[in-house]
Amino acid sequence: MTADTPLGGRLDDDDYPAYTMGRAAEMLGTTPGFLRAVGEARLITPLRSEGGHRRYSRHQLRIAARARELVDRGTPIEAACRIVVLEDQLEESQRINAEYRRAAQAAPEGSSTG
Repeated sequence: MTADTPLGGRLDDDDYPAYTMGRAAEMLGTTPGFLRAVGEARLITPLRSEGGHRRYSRHQLRIAARARELVDRGTPIEAACRIVVLEDQLEESQRINAEYRRAAQAAPEGSSTG
């Protein structure tokens, strides 16, 4: 199999649902029940195979791992999922604010933006 095959591209795709529930749970050092719980809390939504089995991407596993860290420290799973969502929203807001600041600094003096 070469890198030109369709599978080669999928293996590099962070969002490709390559992992079964059992394998994903093993990689995270948790149980399938934990993955079902973060799915029920709508932190991640696994894709389904043709047979209806859950499939997870590397990106989804990183998100689930963040929630697991909080749960391992005693945070209830629903709260852990909400914290991860809020952290992501805060990070995105900070990124947007930084872009606005850079654009304002790059704007010529005396120009108005409104």
